[in-house]
Amino acid sequence: MHRYFTDQRHEALRQRVRDFAESEVRPRIAEMEASRTVCHDLSRRIARQGWIGATVHRAYGGMGAGHVAKTLIIEELSRVSAAMGAMVQASQLGVAKIVHFGSEEQKKTWLPAIASGDCLPTIAVTEPQSGGHVLGMAATAVRDGDDYVLNGRKSYVGNSHVGDLHGVVVRTGEGSTGLSAFLVESGTPGFRVGPQRPAMGLHGFSFGELFFDNCRVPAANLLGREGDGLAVAYSSSVLYGRPNLTAVSLGIHQAVLDETSAFCAERQRYGKPLADLANIKLKLGRIQSRLLLARLSAYHAVHLLDQGLPCDAELMNAKLVNVESALESARDAMDIHAASALFTDRPIERFLRDAHHIFAPAGTSDVQLLRLGELALGRAKGEWSSRLAELLRLEPSEWPEDDHDDHDGPAPDAPDGAPVGEERATVPGQRTAPARQRS
Repeated sequence: MHRYFTDQRHEALRQRVRDFAESEVRPRIAEMEASRTVCHDLSRRIARQGWIGATVHRAYGGMGAGHVAKTLIIEELSRVSAAMGAMVQASQLGVAKIVHFGSEEQKKTWLPAIASGDCLPTIAVTEPQSGGHVLGMAATAVRDGDDYVLNGRKSYVGNSHVGDLHGVVVRTGEGSTGLSAFLVESGTPGFRVGPQRPAMGLHGFSFGELFFDNCRVPAANLLGREGDGLAVAYSSSVLYGRPNLTAVSLGIHQAVLDETSAFCAERQRYGKPLADLANIKLKLGRIQSRLLLARLSAYHAVHLLDQGLPCDAELMNAKLVNVESALESARDAMDIHAASALFTDRPIERFLRDAHHIFAPAGTSDVQLLRLGELALGRAKGEWSSRLAELLRLEPSEWPEDDHDDHDGPAPDAPDGAPVGEERATVPGQRTAPARQRS
């Protein structure tokens, strides 16, 4: 086993994602930074790689590769562009609600399209007035014959402007059992996306507003049962949102170290490289130390998730550690770069701006500490990783060593994205569909 709970097959996937990010994403960064708007074509190109389906069972066309694989995909994209890492994590977050609560018909309808990159899912929970207080939401759905009629507004929705299928949590009754979740297609009458607002960072990514004005949705689009909305929201946030955002922070953190180390090696002071100064080595050492701890916490948490073991606390802590340490390291990097960090020809200021965007979603650092404090006092209210363990636990499988081909999407007549007549490569420990017969 390699360090950080990966093996050679995970690392082969990492290299493929890294190569793609360098060749396809890095050349687009300047354009995304200048336009400060969502990058539709690049988002679609990334989706066609099949990576949105990292945790989608192979029976539904996905990779079935688990949360460790998902984490390294997000990390490697975020190392080059946190905006594109955020795009992938937001759609992978949108997968959770269908995997955990979708009916068999909903899974058969949507998961293959998501895995192939033809459909980008989102999840819409937050509202302008209630923020992170989920039970304070005001958007509603009222049953009308074979439909539900949705009214209200959602904000800070990741992939709002590129999403095709929105998982929307709204009120169907009173109290904590009065929330329900629905799948709403982007072209549905009565649904619209608000204008994209300029943001501090993550340029190329969108997290905007969705509006529902007598939006009629078939009752068949209800996820789970009426009253499951709170479970949909919380489980998605805990089991996907926190580790996904952890991975974005981790990618930014690695980029901070890479860029700052290179700067210190090339910049001269007092007739020698800046890296030879003791105070600079100390700052670089702090960045390196934080990164080692952050990486370990991130991969340990998702390794437990793949094993179906209780790990809500580890997921909370991983987000806390990664977000805070990435911000601290980015500020240290700004100090090392000094005035040169203030100009956009170097990416350090972008790293700091992007890192701030990961702080609030799926709970600020104070929220993570509050929940960890409740755990320490024995007041935790149960763990989603335990409740949904059977859906998270991965079974032993083989990943053929020779399956390393890149692709722009699933091959024709091969719903799981593998070449015709071959099984798709998967990571150890994943659940798989029954093996196909070879000719």
